[in-house]
Amino acid sequence: MEESNGQTTDRYAADGYEAMYRADWYGPGGMMEPGRPGPVDRGQQLKEARRHFSKLGIMFLVGTLVIYAVQLLAMGGVSILRPQWMRDVNISLLVSLMPMYLIGMPILILLVRTIPAEKPQRRPIKAGQFLAAVIMCFGFVYITNFLGNILTTIIGILKGGTVQNELVEMTGSISLWAIALYMVICAPVMEEYIFRKLIVDRVIRYGQGTAVLLSGLMFGLFHGNLNQFVYAFVLGVFLAYLYVKTGNLKITIAIHMMINFMGGLVSSALMRMVDLEYLRLSAEMDMAALMEYVSEHAAGLLAYGAFLVFVLGSMVAGVVIFIVCLAKKKIGFQKGSVALLQGERFRTVFWNPGMVFYCIFWIGMIVYQLLM
Repeated sequence: MEESNGQTTDRYAADGYEAMYRADWYGPGGMMEPGRPGPVDRGQQLKEARRHFSKLGIMFLVGTLVIYAVQLLAMGGVSILRPQWMRDVNISLLVSLMPMYLIGMPILILLVRTIPAEKPQRRPIKAGQFLAAVIMCFGFVYITNFLGNILTTIIGILKGGTVQNELVEMTGSISLWAIALYMVICAPVMEEYIFRKLIVDRVIRYGQGTAVLLSGLMFGLFHGNLNQFVYAFVLGVFLAYLYVKTGNLKITIAIHMMINFMGGLVSSALMRMVDLEYLRLSAEMDMAALMEYVSEHAAGLLAYGAFLVFVLGSMVAGVVIFIVCLAKKKIGFQKGSVALLQGERFRTVFWNPGMVFYCIFWIGMIVYQLLM
């Protein structure tokens, strides 16, 4: 066994297929040295890896179907027994989300926990590193959210309509306390445990890069719409990277809460302080009405302006810090105890029944949302 950057790995397994034919497998005269492991059956190793990823995909797909089932049952039951409740958007959201958090997701967790796992090594993170991570995370989430909105706008133009932004519609209609409860508290805790810990712990043996990419992709697809997929994928990749490097889920939960607090709670509160559509119409029709509106809503407009400055500043600072980290080679991935060589990764990780069905299901949901 060897130590590499504080992580213990099996040298011979980590070297993968290439190591099977290296001379140091054998002693003098071509004989294997006593106590040294022999060459692995690479074909069998890849089959086992493919089955591992397939089972992971199947468990997540079954868990997804359970979540949908309990939500539909709860909403259907309440619609029959207490139809007046479903007319209240806050109560209807409660009826939809609580079965997911209290029944569906716990069942998904139990299913995935049947798959063998190994935890990433726990490492401390300095205050400066944490701050840099927060800034980069905010920056890339805002950038990709902007790009996602442009993409969906283009698709809407092409189809001759608009693509619904379900998150914006939901946050604009429910109360702020509901946003705080669901988006700032419940979602980060459950999503980080499911999409960071459960996935990364079961994939990290195949390399940190593979674990990070798969965590981000499955997390992004789980949102079920293109608006959220773009930035959720990037957020998932970034948080998974932090988890594999620190082994500390509390860090990713904290950053996820910050992102949802600013993007969900703060932005919604500010949007309720100012009516941007009315402001635009006033500017087009009557300057006197515009000035009157601005004077009456000066505090809200200033707060909204400060928020925009924060968004733009995060985008610029996040990109700059990321470039500096790349230049100083502070971003990198370690191999796992089972190496997947170039040309093997996609076939092993994604080209298996479980992952194929999981991806098809959620891609279908995204396409359906775009066509609605």
